[in-house]
Amino acid sequence: MNDKYRLAIIDIRLGLEAYSTWLSMAWEEIKQRYRRSLLGPIWITVSMGVLLAAMGPLYSRLLGVEIGPYMRSLAIGIVLWSYISGSINESCTAFTGAEGFIKQINLPLSLYLFKTLARNLIIFGHNIVIVLFVLAMFPPDDTNVVILALLGLFLVSINLFWIGCIAAVICTRFRDVAQLIANIIQLLFFLTPVLWTADLLKDRRYIAEWNLFFHFIESVRAPLTGTFPSNITLSVLFFTAITGSFLAFFIFAKYRSRIPYWI
Repeated sequence: MNDKYRLAIIDIRLGLEAYSTWLSMAWEEIKQRYRRSLLGPIWITVSMGVLLAAMGPLYSRLLGVEIGPYMRSLAIGIVLWSYISGSINESCTAFTGAEGFIKQINLPLSLYLFKTLARNLIIFGHNIVIVLFVLAMFPPDDTNVVILALLGLFLVSINLFWIGCIAAVICTRFRDVAQLIANIIQLLFFLTPVLWTADLLKDRRYIAEWNLFFHFIESVRAPLTGTFPSNITLSVLFFTAITGSFLAFFIFAKYRSRIPYWI
């Protein structure tokens, strides 16, 4: 086996074994962000709840849809999008933001990727309280498939990890790419069924299905709203998780040794 690939495998293995380290670092960064505030990280949930309470009734009226199903769709979509966009955008600075650690402490580089994903997963855990509250107010017709949302979240997280890995390497080498990615993510927010539902497209629903981020959202939102995720959605997520992981591993293995110099 090529030394680059062998060292990359060792790096990822050591990063996984150091889960207590990157979990602690992720939590500490969240606490530092809200240091000296009265509610601390709970502000994340409060601000998200206020946003949904303001947007839900208004947009359901504008779109001419029933408020109950729309509130479920909007709450899950907004919370998931926050996790998706936060993970990708913050991955762009996963290495550059840890410059001090990388230059002074011999830690596996994959640790900083795991830390970024963990931080956003913790924030997602805070915000999921809002989704549970909305589901309690407007319960889905069928709760037997709700557990499948965990499978969807798992697949989404794997996909976010390989996307974040590629973004982190590229943005470390070319700093301007981070701003480009942020703009693309902002554009995709309006093109993805988050504020609106794919059913509104009627016979042109296929337009939404060509959007990878639609499948990210739908893999979790469908079970939580009482429907089974489509075979297309599950197939897309499995396919991208496998192929994307191989691509990310190849890029990480090839350029891993150069990252400390690029910083």
